[in-house]
Amino acid sequence: MRMRTAVMLGVLGVLCAPGCSSSSGSGTQEDAGAPIDDLQLPDALLMKDGRRVTSLADWPARRAELVELFTSQVYGRAPGLPEHLDFTVVEDNPTALGGTATLRRIAIKSTQAGRTHSFEVSLFAPNGKRSGVFLLLSTRPASATDPTRAIKSEYWPVESVLARGYAVAAIQTDELAPDDKATFANGAIRLFEGDSAASRPPDAWKALAAWSWGASRAMDYLVTDPLVDPARVAVLGHSRGGKAALWSGAQDERFSLTLSNESGCGGAALSRRPVGETVDLVNAFYPHWFADNFRAYNGKEAAMPVDQHELIALMAPRAVVVASASEDTWSDPEGEYLGLAYASPVYALWGLAPVPLTGMPAVGESVFVAPRGYHLRAGTHALTQFDWDRYADVADRVWPR
Repeated sequence: MRMRTAVMLGVLGVLCAPGCSSSSGSGTQEDAGAPIDDLQLPDALLMKDGRRVTSLADWPARRAELVELFTSQVYGRAPGLPEHLDFTVVEDNPTALGGTATLRRIAIKSTQAGRTHSFEVSLFAPNGKRSGVFLLLSTRPASATDPTRAIKSEYWPVESVLARGYAVAAIQTDELAPDDKATFANGAIRLFEGDSAASRPPDAWKALAAWSWGASRAMDYLVTDPLVDPARVAVLGHSRGGKAALWSGAQDERFSLTLSNESGCGGAALSRRPVGETVDLVNAFYPHWFADNFRAYNGKEAAMPVDQHELIALMAPRAVVVASASEDTWSDPEGEYLGLAYASPVYALWGLAPVPLTGMPAVGESVFVAPRGYHLRAGTHALTQFDWDRYADVADRVWPR
């Protein structure tokens, strides 16, 4: 009987909590939880009634099935637009960063059944043109995306992104749903559910879906801003933010590029590979992230009607990049790569070449099979300048200037 890798690491005393990384291995072939040909993944092109998708005309129906399965069994059922949605520019500085950029801070206010909720988008855009924009779902403290630029970090490298010719924006996920099992409903969820948020069905939305809901509301604003090219908007997240970014890109087809940075279980990594962060562990550590229905698959990943290659397939034919770090075994780098590769049959409906199952790049290298990319960065669990540079490289290739 195959022992679950995460449990093995725990016995050895090197299992780290979600959000950190272990240095016990590279996460490549040597750490595989199951051989490539033994994963028994669900077929992304097989309809529930047994019919097979063979053409683009068949895909929308299968796509709708997959979205519903991920909604009901994994991420939870979020609402759409509120009754009223208002945008207020609270700061507009066209001479930011020495006059090279415009800084805008926008309050996005939702009203529903007499209740209100607000969160903020910070946007830096190059002056003099409409630009593609990277929208970061930030799960770190507000100082990590400081619009005053008094505090700078690789996590949100505004200046280098602008130098590549792109705009950069950020939202704070805690403003949408606090990352806390006791208070996660005190935000966008309570806007819609009020006091009934205390008693909820097993497919109800939780924090990850609330963060994705906020990404779409930010997109509602971005498509109206004359500094932004609405055809070139990327959604990006790291770690738990990467899980939410993938769910955002899967649902909201206005995002032309989805960027997953070390998103692990419930993100890009295949759930049927019990390596590092697993379904039972993520539900135990963070019960407020996923719908309650997801708990039915604790230790029973083979019973899941979907797996993460199908989530990535929901981006087709749009662009998507998956990124891993060599020492971040918690996120299972090989499982993340395989999640991207196994989405290839859906991209093939558009005549797009497959990402090779055995083509995982060496540490420090990238692979690009239009319109999909993957890179494996040296180091631990983080969002770094190296990652941002690789994302801009892909944007250069998939976004016409």
